[in-house]
Amino acid sequence: MIRLLTIEDYDEIYRLWQKTPGVGLRNLDDSKEGIKRFLLRNQYTCFASMEEGHIAGVILSGHDGRRGYIYHACVDPAFRRRTIGRQMAIKVMEAMKAEGIHKLALVAFRENDLANNFWRNIGWELREDLNYYSISLDNDNN
Repeated sequence: MIRLLTIEDYDEIYRLWQKTPGVGLRNLDDSKEGIKRFLLRNQYTCFASMEEGHIAGVILSGHDGRRGYIYHACVDPAFRRRTIGRQMAIKVMEAMKAEGIHKLALVAFRENDLANNFWRNIGWELREDLNYYSISLDNDNN
């Protein structure tokens, strides 16, 4: 069952992120307060997949009114190969369409073969014509 993510899920999803290779966590952005702020802005686009009473997968997504973005999409290794990731991605795409968003993007670490293969296999296109830049506005957000 896939349902909306709530801040009450934080401890469980944080543990899942920590044990999932390829998930980059930031001290401030991924703190309980940071995720609470994100969920308040994106109430209908973040989901948890429930299996056996526990969170088997999580996907954070949000938008700026023009483009949608996916962050921290992962499935617990014990529950992989059950289409949970695909179902959550579809749920995000449906939610974004309902919000009037027409295009989604995400960033996957180049060395994260599992994630890169997953996104390509479900029809996402790798953009090789862009450079991705970032800057941290707070030195404590490492």
